[in-house]
Amino acid sequence: MTPDLQEFGARRLAQHMERGAPGQTESGGRNPGFARIAQDGEVDTTHGAILYLEDVSVSFDGFKAINKLSLDIAAGELRCIIGPNGAGKTTMMDIITGKTRPDEGSVFFGSTIDLLRHREADIAQMGIGRKFQKPTVFEHLTVFENLELALKTPRGVASSMFFRLNSEQSDRLAEVLRTIHLSQDLMRQAGTLSHGQKQWLEIGMLLMQDPKLLLLDEPVAGMTDEETARTAELFLSLKGKHSLMVVEHDMNFIKSISDIVTVLCDGSVLAQGSLEQVQADERVIEVYLGR
Repeated sequence: MTPDLQEFGARRLAQHMERGAPGQTESGGRNPGFARIAQDGEVDTTHGAILYLEDVSVSFDGFKAINKLSLDIAAGELRCIIGPNGAGKTTMMDIITGKTRPDEGSVFFGSTIDLLRHREADIAQMGIGRKFQKPTVFEHLTVFENLELALKTPRGVASSMFFRLNSEQSDRLAEVLRTIHLSQDLMRQAGTLSHGQKQWLEIGMLLMQDPKLLLLDEPVAGMTDEETARTAELFLSLKGKHSLMVVEHDMNFIKSISDIVTVLCDGSVLAQGSLEQVQADERVIEVYLGR
């Protein structure tokens, strides 16, 4: 979360506390995973790819977490990333979002934006939104207020005090509510939502920023079967409008949404193709799927 948005959220929570709403927000030790998008400029995807990594490597205390990793994701693509624990999936997303700097390699957002030249906050503003595994919403604000908070609006003290949604913003919020299946719950406190609904709400907060690329870490972990099915529908509805990178272990979920699956192992690409192709790969069976 950008500092101005974090401050604004704290003020909104304080207002609720003054009205008698007890308790504190729960963030799971992390900042909420939604991003602000730059007002001007577009990501150049004329060459087809929205994300491009080439020969990326990073080591921690002598351990090579990412090893000559190369992959690219097309604009509007929904790419699934699988692999055993320690394969480098989280580190890869850390590098893309600027949290971790690689020792070598190239990382480009579109054709022209070298992500390694930018800070984490700047990368978020460019249009890369990241969602962590545990939902991180403002639990004592309503669904509506969480989404309102994520809008791309000035966050000065005066503008925050007198902020009102205009018709375009209201339409956008209503559209996102429909997309995340929470239109009937807009006035509920976020803390009363089910685990799956909280996940959808945080995705909705990302969508309020109209991100170009969404990085989603184990989004269906802990969901019921019904919630998992609805999440698959949600992701398929976003495909084409946004580019999505989905890291997940649930093979049934992967099967329901995937076109191309990338398998990471030991910090590099082990296999890539349709789910059926990678499931039949002897190397993937040996290191990840088992027999």
